[in-house]
Amino acid sequence: MTEHVDRSEPEAAVPQAPAAVTPADAADAARLVSFGLQPKLQPARDQEYTELLRRYREDPSFARLADAVATGLGLVVLEVSPRAGMAVTAAEDSVFAVRMSDYARRTSADGGDRFLHGLAHLAVAAMAFPRPEDLADDGYIGRVTVNGVDAFVRQACRRLEERAEEQGENTDPATDAPGLEAAWRIWIRRSAAGATKDARRLAGSTTGIVGKAVAFLTDSGFLQRTGDDHGGTYRTTARYQLQVRDMAGSAAMTELLELGVVPVTDGTPTLLPAEDTDALDLVADAGLPFHSA
Repeated sequence: MTEHVDRSEPEAAVPQAPAAVTPADAADAARLVSFGLQPKLQPARDQEYTELLRRYREDPSFARLADAVATGLGLVVLEVSPRAGMAVTAAEDSVFAVRMSDYARRTSADGGDRFLHGLAHLAVAAMAFPRPEDLADDGYIGRVTVNGVDAFVRQACRRLEERAEEQGENTDPATDAPGLEAAWRIWIRRSAAGATKDARRLAGSTTGIVGKAVAFLTDSGFLQRTGDDHGGTYRTTARYQLQVRDMAGSAAMTELLELGVVPVTDGTPTLLPAEDTDALDLVADAGLPFHSA
């Protein structure tokens, strides 16, 4: 008797269809994104937030769903972690994008000084994270002061003025010259402080502009105020580190640091010799945490 040998191919395992997305899943994903839009909310202080973050990390399908919700709202997910929560930033066309008009309204800033406000925000970022390793270290906490940032910008301005004089450039252009390339000339001519009759800082002074910048960053969950010394002292948050990482490759950030104005940990700036670099060429609104349109 001849033994029959079954040489047929074994049936391939039928892949299981992914679980259908339920309305409850969509609601949870949207809830997580809503937590991300509350920059001052710390995951450690909200159990539901913590649980949704854990689900995002452990459930790839839920993570994709949450990312899709964020994308549909015009948000870019920078990081999802226990330290930063769901850190998101708004794309230019997002309904959540903060524009210059919004910034001016929230800070009572003069929209005509947007270049100076851009320079202030850029300087805060540069002082908070002056080295690439500071940005790469999740445990690093930057510290800045209002007076320190103003002094930092003024030293950078003097450095640029010296360079312009060495190259025979005009250092006395019209103050309404467009672009941040003229902002340093305007900044150095502004009063550093000045005061109103009741001793409040003048809004249009350079420390007033820096004060508005750090107040906005604090309100946005990027900085935390730690004291009143030197015009106000602040420490960075994980969200701000992520935000600065996102802009760190910009020419504006790089060239400002290359000027050689190197801040130390207490927020006091010091000017060190720097290798010769090209003139600072910043575009309008560089460094702003909002959109110009």
